[in-house]
Amino acid sequence: MAEGKLISNNKKAYHDYFFEDTYEAGIVLTGCEIKSVRAGGVNLRDSFAKVEKGEIWVYNMHISPYEQGNRYNPDPMRPKKLLLNRQEIRRMEQAVTQKGLTLVPVKLYLNNRGRAKLQLAVARGKKLYDKRADLAKKDAARDMDRSRKNRGRDE
Repeated sequence: MAEGKLISNNKKAYHDYFFEDTYEAGIVLTGCEIKSVRAGGVNLRDSFAKVEKGEIWVYNMHISPYEQGNRYNPDPMRPKKLLLNRQEIRRMEQAVTQKGLTLVPVKLYLNNRGRAKLQLAVARGKKLYDKRADLAKKDAARDMDRSRKNRGRDE
């Protein structure tokens, strides 16, 4: 996946889920919304995606109203349609219904041609002990880096 400019990253998703598979999807946006996206006014924190009638929709993705958009600004929390091919949608739908997985937006970025793309992951929720283990690993790695850095200063 050739990424361009990163607009928003869903850090909470990395903490709460194991990613099984990722997909790149286009988004259907209005003119005011894409201008706001280019300005960086996007929040993916509590967003999720659903398969409905052979289409994938993303919910709770907040796109701030464009300041010069006056009455043409749509609702910031409106559901947004994702653009994927039929086989990808079918694969995701099977994973969600049969394996008990969920669809989580991970990143929103502008590709090299200026198009807004959403990285969507088929994910499995982490248990509390998995989250604790990840935090312990991260703390241990941070402590090791700190000790390496300090050891270089002492010599």
